[in-house]
Amino acid sequence: MKKFLKLLGSVVLILILALIIIVVYIKVALPNVGPAPQIKVERTATNTARGEYLAKSVMVCMDCHSLRNASEYAMPMDVTTLGEGGQEFGKSEGFPGTFFSANITPAGIGSWTDGEIYRAITTGVRKSGKAIFPVMPYHNYGKADPEDIKAVIAYLRSIPAIEHSVPESKSDFPMNIILNTIPEKAVPGKIPADKSDTVAQGKYLFTIASCHDCHTPLEKGKFVENLAMAGGREFIMAGAVVRSANITPDKQTGIGSWTREMFLQRFAEYRDSARAHRVLSPGEPQTIMPWSMYATMKDQDLSNIYSYIQTIQPISHAVVKFQTRN
Repeated sequence: MKKFLKLLGSVVLILILALIIIVVYIKVALPNVGPAPQIKVERTATNTARGEYLAKSVMVCMDCHSLRNASEYAMPMDVTTLGEGGQEFGKSEGFPGTFFSANITPAGIGSWTDGEIYRAITTGVRKSGKAIFPVMPYHNYGKADPEDIKAVIAYLRSIPAIEHSVPESKSDFPMNIILNTIPEKAVPGKIPADKSDTVAQGKYLFTIASCHDCHTPLEKGKFVENLAMAGGREFIMAGAVVRSANITPDKQTGIGSWTREMFLQRFAEYRDSARAHRVLSPGEPQTIMPWSMYATMKDQDLSNIYSYIQTIQPISHAVVKFQTRN
């Protein structure tokens, strides 16, 4: 019996040591996505304009890196806070810690090299080497054409500097360990060369707009891929749970009955200033969807996204989009 207990104790000790080594490795050696690339981005008018369009209308970087007006439907961006960061993603919303978007104006990342910004956008690793919590969909941005990422960098260099100190993000256990394992090396894509291939064009835009992430349910930190784009991802808000819509081409529960014109009109509605800044009535359903930003996407790009959506698997999945809670 003594020999057995001694053996058991040795096994437990070995397991504890192994666990300590693994944790130390994760905390010290990871994330490991390689050094920031040595690049210098050209700030031409064309490049900067493309970057502005991507950052505001497609990738909607400015949605999270500015403050949003929660009193208005779809919480449009407060333009006076463009890029200053500080938007909180906390425990009350179901996040494993408290995370803040960074100040991405020249006052916040002015000391970063273009390569360091590129690495942060595409892999989720800061200038300091620390991992970024994936509320920022860098796993999708890493699939973008490198020229598009460079265009975004050119735009960020051009916006007004706003001195705004942002609190440090903090992860709860065990996310404070897991977080270092999430960033991965980017796998860059290319903007489809054939402009007439509307499905390929739409897929590219759909990917970097991160439509999948919001419109796919999330359970225990993982996407439920058998319900990809079928809606139902929950977003906890003050007094309510908001769920994303089913955007598969299912005719009963998705958008399969929508015509191309109906799809375009749904976004065009929010190009009207009054519609885009409509104050909510007490108890009225809210949405996390940044309509006022996606509404500024070009009709051709929205049409291409529609073409791509028509090719994905229809999934019958009814979603209750808004539900009050105590």
